[in-house]
Amino acid sequence: MSAMDLIAKERDRLLQRTARVYGVSFTLVSLVCLTLPGSVDIVTWILCAPLYAVLGFCQFRIGRSRSLGWVVLGMGAGVGIVFVITGLSTVGPGPSAISAVAQLAAGSLASFAVVLTTDALRRVVLGASFIVVSGSTALALAPYQGPIRTLALLLLGWAIATIIGAWVSAAVPQAARSIASIGRAHRAERHASETEAQRRQGARLLHDTVLATLTLLAHSGVGVSPVALREQAADDARLLRQLRLGATPSPQSSGVYQLESTEDTVLGTTLESVKQRFGRMGLEVSWHGTGQVLLPSHVLDAFLLALAECLENVRRHSGVTEAHVTITDDETTVRAMITDSGVGFDLDDVDSARLGFKESVVGRLREVGGRARLFSSPGAGTTVVLEVPK
Repeated sequence: MSAMDLIAKERDRLLQRTARVYGVSFTLVSLVCLTLPGSVDIVTWILCAPLYAVLGFCQFRIGRSRSLGWVVLGMGAGVGIVFVITGLSTVGPGPSAISAVAQLAAGSLASFAVVLTTDALRRVVLGASFIVVSGSTALALAPYQGPIRTLALLLLGWAIATIIGAWVSAAVPQAARSIASIGRAHRAERHASETEAQRRQGARLLHDTVLATLTLLAHSGVGVSPVALREQAADDARLLRQLRLGATPSPQSSGVYQLESTEDTVLGTTLESVKQRFGRMGLEVSWHGTGQVLLPSHVLDAFLLALAECLENVRRHSGVTEAHVTITDDETTVRAMITDSGVGFDLDDVDSARLGFKESVVGRLREVGGRARLFSSPGAGTTVVLEVPK
């Protein structure tokens, strides 16, 4: 369900509940006025009681349903009460009975106007209902009070109910838009805070590792043996490799970060970091095939960096937001097949040197004894197959 549908649903729910409370309240007041001694004779009251029950039930249902049938039935019951009070009483309605009619026509029946303001059809029903109720009530009360007074009272009551309905109809979407705007501002502020936190973490990371090593080199490694300096530089290189592959090293203490072994690395764990990296950039990557493969560190580096370059090409050039990567292996080789259903291209019309492919993918894999193959055609997407030796 869309946001607009949810807003409309909440608006209708609020209108229905408002109409129910508004209408039932005036119906009860009207019934109390009719019950006062001297208001009407007992026969008239008995005839009116079922009609009041029908009217109250319709108003209760209006609080749960948008059906116009309940509006029509409730209006009919209300008009029936008016004619029973004014036309069937043997002694004529007393002041309390006239007040009951006024409460009924200008308040109880007017409550239906609250739910008749949301669209053109309902507004037509609103206008027709007002004409019927006001005309019937003015005619019924004509022997007891002036029609102008009756019509003025009804016009006021129906205008108040209509204004309440129109105000709620306009206010709910506006409030929803304001809430959505506040939510967007909050998300933007949170994103800015997270970006700033990442920037500070990156600055601390560089300060604790690479910059410290460069400072030692600038001072010719005074106080540090060449062996220790080489080991520290190697640690920094491994850390930078992890960052490039999308990992997030966690600091153990100042200058000490958790690093992977450089001997053999589990392919399944590093693929997940690549997936998360591109997921943050809006490219959904689905993995298929082998989950755990061991590769020497230098082969893994070349394989993952070539794979990342292929995914970057998908993100930037394919026109789609999803790619599939299938990993397979045999006794000697690990393969990755990267596919997308994007725009594709004609291989003969594109200079391979301009694909970001010749060096970043083909050249990198060739250095470790691997190879890459590219398949594409306009409108049919692109497939790249990467192979590296175990």
